[in-house]
Amino acid sequence: MQIVTDSAYDEFALFHENMSEWNLQGPIPPVRRFFVAVDGLRQLSGLQWGEGEPELVLVHGSAQNAHTFDTVALALGRPLIAIDLPGHGHSDGSPYGGSPIMSHATDLAAALKPLLHGPRPLVGMSLGGLVSLVVAHKRPDLVSSLVLIDITPGVNADKARHITDFVNGPASFDDFDALLERTIEHNPTRSVSSLRRGILHNALQRSDGTWVWRHQRHPKSELVAPDVGDLWAKLEELKMPVTLLRAMAAGSVVDDEDEAELLRRCPHARVVHVAGAGHSIQGDAPLELAALLNRFCV
Repeated sequence: MQIVTDSAYDEFALFHENMSEWNLQGPIPPVRRFFVAVDGLRQLSGLQWGEGEPELVLVHGSAQNAHTFDTVALALGRPLIAIDLPGHGHSDGSPYGGSPIMSHATDLAAALKPLLHGPRPLVGMSLGGLVSLVVAHKRPDLVSSLVLIDITPGVNADKARHITDFVNGPASFDDFDALLERTIEHNPTRSVSSLRRGILHNALQRSDGTWVWRHQRHPKSELVAPDVGDLWAKLEELKMPVTLLRAMAAGSVVDDEDEAELLRRCPHARVVHVAGAGHSIQGDAPLELAALLNRFCV
């Protein structure tokens, strides 16, 4: 793949757009990008919002990055960390490709250990939710509570087909407008300005002028990823509070069967229906999501 460049991209220059679009008031808190080693060879990156000890951790879904939570972080106004999973955003790739849940969980736990002083609420959306579930199971010393955003272990390829079809689309785009057009088609209810902002955070322009998603810049792997095991069984064994925030509009990947199984396996879990939001609740209803996280991430 040709060298990609983002020399003209200032990831901290767009927060005023989030503030304006959602009518948020007050100063923008300090935000910094950090890098943390996970295995001596690779680093994970992320955004640290605010000053002082992080009060919660946000983990994005497949083909997204930490900036997907920008509006949520601005609305929360709390110190927090939003992580780029391996192979996403500014993080190094995984030896096992794009979505190896167990490997991602190992990397995430290794990254969180030096960043946190004691357990914190872990909030994971879609793929990030399954990764977070494994971290909560393997390293309960890092996780005080688990919030799953529109995901359960019961979500399969058929339920997520509309998302994977978009993610596995063209390998590159001739120009920014072509990338924006396809993104608008996939997200017809979002504002064009928010989608443009999301692309700037999540894509790179190559030296020949074409554009590629950040997660597509990493080579595919032929290595066999570690087996994640039975995620339902892992969920059943969790002792900390568990909350499922289920999107109720078109695009959600969680159905009634998933919700019922979650409550059967984890009777102490809370389930909250988020009306009017599709799979990416943080994009469709960021202020409602922030209010829910303020309620459950204490």
